[in-house]
Amino acid sequence: MAADRGVLLGAAVFVVALVSLSEGILGGREATPHSRPYMASIQVPEGARLKHECGGFVIADQWVMTAAHCLPNGAQGRVVVLGVHSLSQPEDTKQTFNILEVHIHPQFTIVNYNNDIALIKLDRVFNATEAVGTVQFLRAGGTDPPIDAEVDTAGWGSLDDLQTRPDTLREVVVKVFNPKRCGRSDYYGSKFTSNMMCAFKLCPNPCPTSFKKEDTCDGDSGGPLLYNGVVVGITSNGGAKCGQLKKPGIYTVVSHYTEWIDNTMGLQAAAAPQDQE
Repeated sequence: MAADRGVLLGAAVFVVALVSLSEGILGGREATPHSRPYMASIQVPEGARLKHECGGFVIADQWVMTAAHCLPNGAQGRVVVLGVHSLSQPEDTKQTFNILEVHIHPQFTIVNYNNDIALIKLDRVFNATEAVGTVQFLRAGGTDPPIDAEVDTAGWGSLDDLQTRPDTLREVVVKVFNPKRCGRSDYYGSKFTSNMMCAFKLCPNPCPTSFKKEDTCDGDSGGPLLYNGVVVGITSNGGAKCGQLKKPGIYTVVSHYTEWIDNTMGLQAAAAPQDQE
């Protein structure tokens, strides 16, 4: 009997791990096609087809930023598709890339998703178009969004906890939570670190019956959280279910990683001043 309970417990932990692996858009709305040209779809082979797995965003001509937990074992046959709106339609705007390099932050830990950031180097430079381009991200010394600030994100993640996936890119506006609140024991407790911010859409008081929960969900991980058009966070993870008040979406604070990003992309040497003769 004890052995059976152990098997059931192990299975339950496995299921929770699968559900929590990545995040998606709950509520929100369909984005205007190609209005976010920096969005990337990281796709994994499934038989003869490719399946969307995680999001990402383009920060330089050959570089995509995403969440570390999206690539636990490296590329493993994954590809990056840019210029996407519909995952299923053969859009002329799409550009597909093999992954040349995967750089996981050396201090990433799956236990609490701390330092959940990774960089992907594409196998070639993308072709800049109206549907494919870069986005600015907040660097060290920049000001992160204040509590209650409206921030927005996008992705092809689940529309509900049944993992119903959309075909087209969706977007949502949420608000930044007080980090002290997210660190409370009835929220995330010690799992929540200073490298994270959390955001959610709270229902006003009194809450109307027509109110729809809006949050990130399974499949949105790696996507950008933007404040005034600048990326301030990376969609990381949350609770086992999307849209829970005490389990708002967690986002990696991008401004904490400027030095690592520059070193990884080889920008430190390029940015150094030349010796005077």
